Amino acid sequence: MTEAAAPVGEVTALGTPLRPFRFAAAGEGNKQEGGARKFVQTAQEAEEMGYDTFVVPDHLGDQIGPIAALGALTQATDKIRLGTSVLANGFRHPVVLAKELATLDVLSKGRLEVGVGAGWIKEEFENAGIPYERPGIRLEKLDESLTILDTLLRGQECTFEGKHYQVRGIKGTPRPRQGPRPPLCTGGGGPRMLALAAKHADIVSVVPQTTKNGKGLLSGITLEKTIEKVEIVKAAAGDRFADIELNWAITAIVITDDREKTAEMALRAIERGLHPDLEVDVELTADDILNSPYIAIGTFEEIAEQVKRVRQLTSMSYVGIFPTQMDAFAPVIPLLRED
Repeated sequence: MTEAAAPVGEVTALGTPLRPFRFAAAGEGNKQEGGARKFVQTAQEAEEMGYDTFVVPDHLGDQIGPIAALGALTQATDKIRLGTSVLANGFRHPVVLAKELATLDVLSKGRLEVGVGAGWIKEEFENAGIPYERPGIRLEKLDESLTILDTLLRGQECTFEGKHYQVRGIKGTPRPRQGPRPPLCTGGGGPRMLALAAKHADIVSVVPQTTKNGKGLLSGITLEKTIEKVEIVKAAAGDRFADIELNWAITAIVITDDREKTAEMALRAIERGLHPDLEVDVELTADDILNSPYIAIGTFEEIAEQVKRVRQLTSMSYVGIFPTQMDAFAPVIPLLRED
């Protein structure tokens, strides 16, 4: 996998080695992005721009099907890694999913990253007639699924007797190209989900917490809250924490020569309720906005410095970019490759 260089011998504030940066673009193939017909082109553009990975989410609304779409990308791209961010565990049985994922890894010549989550949009499950269990049950199922996937994606035989899944002697085929298996990715914002991710994942995504209605909590975007979440992962992972790659997604990118003024404008917009997907549970300052890992404001050089600072303070090094922000962030990538 292609990675940005990291200063030799440096460590983060948490005492782990400073990991090289990686950058992931995303695509859904929805109407705003030009639909399914432009999806392949979007991934090819991400590859040309220097992104390391192209990931696809998993929802039942206006987007392409991730497994079929990634199958097309195995042939339409050459170097960029391909991932799911993330598959809803409740939509597929892990044994069936393992075969699809192993096939993708073979067809892509070892470029797959497997992102799986518990599933969180209640309406999608209900509209599809799929049971949407309480959080504890969904986490139990995800725990079991990741255990099964870990075995099958190594090309091994799986016998598993769990509370929710029973697997009796199925062997993982085809054998993935990557060894010992394609990397597993999961994550979240709550302590139980982060601890589960620390148990299983090679890549842990650190995200702001959401309400029961799916709104993001404003308090969750702060640097301080992010560090708290990373500390949860560190405590749960124990000795393997240094081997985990931490990921986060920048949700808003604003290129400007006046960071402070733009941050003040963002605060006023939040106060007026112009961000309906946010639940305002705290009062933030302009500095809180400027220090947030999830918001990038400034010149390309200032954003690059901000991303470096986030890595130093949190150990997070794998930067995700939303589909509509791919072009805006691209000029920052070479600045961080020089790091």
